[in-house]
Amino acid sequence: MEHTSTFIKNSEAPDNRISYNDAIDYWTGVPATVDGVLGGFGNTSLPKTDVKGSLSFFRRIASRYRDFEESGRTNSKYGCDIGAGIGRVTRDVLSKLCDKIDLVEPVAPFADQIPIELEKAGVSEKLGTIYKKPMQDFVPQGQKYWFIWCQWCLGQLKDSDLVEFLKRCSNGLQSDGMIFVKENNTSVVEDEFDETDSSVTRSDSSFRTIFTLAGLDLVEAEVQQGLPAGLYPVRTYALRPRNL
Repeated sequence: MEHTSTFIKNSEAPDNRISYNDAIDYWTGVPATVDGVLGGFGNTSLPKTDVKGSLSFFRRIASRYRDFEESGRTNSKYGCDIGAGIGRVTRDVLSKLCDKIDLVEPVAPFADQIPIELEKAGVSEKLGTIYKKPMQDFVPQGQKYWFIWCQWCLGQLKDSDLVEFLKRCSNGLQSDGMIFVKENNTSVVEDEFDETDSSVTRSDSSFRTIFTLAGLDLVEAEVQQGLPAGLYPVRTYALRPRNL
C-alpha cells in the first residue's frame, strides 16, 4: 500500500509496535459476546451509557447541520460500522439511525455472530454486507454512505495506515456525509501502546493531527460522560472532508 503522508517520529513511536497479526490472534481468542468485545465491561453501566451518548451526539449533529441531515433523506440512509465486533453498535445505535448498514470486521468469530445478534434484536432487515477484512484493506464504495462510524477500533491501526484509511472513508461518503470516530484518549500528551491486543491509545492531539493529515475538518467533539471509573476518557468526533 502506498502512503502519501509523512510522519516525523522515531522507531520507538508506540504505533510502530503494532502487529496486525498479533491483534487478530488476540481478538480471535476473545468470546464473541458483549462482555468479550467490551473487555469485561459488558455487565456494567458502560453499554447503556455508551449507546445513550452516541445517539445523543449523533442527533445533535444532525439537527445542527441540516445539509448532513438532508443528505440522508435525499440520497439514502446507508451507514457503515467499522471494527464492528459482534454488531453491538449496529444493533443498538446505527439500526435506529439507518435504513441499511454495512459492517467491517476481520475477526471471524465476531463477524459470524453479527447476523445472530441482529436477528435476536429484530433488526435483520437493516443488515447490508459484512466485510470480513481488516480496516487497512477495506476500500469503501465511492459515495455510498451517509455516514461511517468507527468506534473502539482505530487503535489497531498504525498512524500512516489510519490516515490512508480515513482518506478512503472520505471517498465513500455521500455528498455532505460525515465520519464519526469514538475512541479512548490518553490522559497525557503521549500515545500509549498496549501489548495485550497490540493497539495504541492516542491522545486527543494525536487524533486531531491525524484528522488534519487525512484531509478532514473537525465538526464537533464531545467527551462521553458517565462511564465506569478507571477507564480512559472516551471522545466522539464528527468529521467531514475538507473540500465540503
